[in-house]
Amino acid sequence: MRKILSIFIISLFVLAGCAPAFSLEAPGGADSEVTEAKSPSELTVGVSVSTLSNPFFVSLEDGITTLANENDTTIISVDAQDDSAKQTNDVDDLIQQGVDVILINPVDSATIAPAVESANSSGIPVIMVDRATDAGEFVTLVASDNVAGGEMAGQYIVDQVGEGAKVLQLEGVPGASATNERGQGFENVAETSLNVLDSQTANFDRAEGLTVMENMLQGNSDVQAVFAQNDEMALGAIEAIQGAGLSNQITVVSFDGTEGGIKAVEDGSLAATIAQQPDEMGRLALQAAYDFYAGQEIPEKIDSPLELVTKD
Repeated sequence: MRKILSIFIISLFVLAGCAPAFSLEAPGGADSEVTEAKSPSELTVGVSVSTLSNPFFVSLEDGITTLANENDTTIISVDAQDDSAKQTNDVDDLIQQGVDVILINPVDSATIAPAVESANSSGIPVIMVDRATDAGEFVTLVASDNVAGGEMAGQYIVDQVGEGAKVLQLEGVPGASATNERGQGFENVAETSLNVLDSQTANFDRAEGLTVMENMLQGNSDVQAVFAQNDEMALGAIEAIQGAGLSNQITVVSFDGTEGGIKAVEDGSLAATIAQQPDEMGRLALQAAYDFYAGQEIPEKIDSPLELVTKD
């Protein structure tokens, strides 16, 4: 498999000119900063993942735990099961357990904000992973450049199908930063070069991707391409497209580069995926926690690898 385009910017190591996004305070919000350094083996790290039913986030958690095992770091990991209320409670539980730092991959960027602010009030640093928070302070956001990825997907459709191609879009969880940013990037290309017939949410879920695509195809049988904001929705959409007998007519492009997505590219049912490396994203997030407690200056954003993968 040849990788057409690659973006690999790891800002973690580019420290010049970076200002910390978070000033750790003592528990209770006191003005004095906590200056005690801690080694990786002394840390207890809380990890709140949006859902472990999605293979992408399983790989993300694996990246965290692998690096933690290499450094004897204690990890307490919780699965929000795509439930914002559960995630808020999970983070509150991690705060009560007195973890040293919390890595949060939010279900929703808005509803996670009170939990982030609770961690702030308790003097516990927060690192956001893959998706940001709408409020509250955090050390850094570790994520792929979702806007650039959305642009890559849109441009690939233009290159393969042509200017003015009729396209459908499957959006992720409403309110999630990844949904907003991938959609923004796609729109940056689509507004001048594509004809978007319809765009609906399928919540990053395969089953919903199937159902929503079935409904969208009923009124848009002349569609030429689909952009799904993650591989899971794309795999569901492909089932719907195959069921409608339109496989030879529609080019499907997605985002994430999960094992299932890569296999679909290899068998030709998926034209391309904007591949992240979730295990590396997890490692970068935990490394940021190590660096924070080593007294290093952390950039506000750490970019994780991103690449366009096709069968050719």
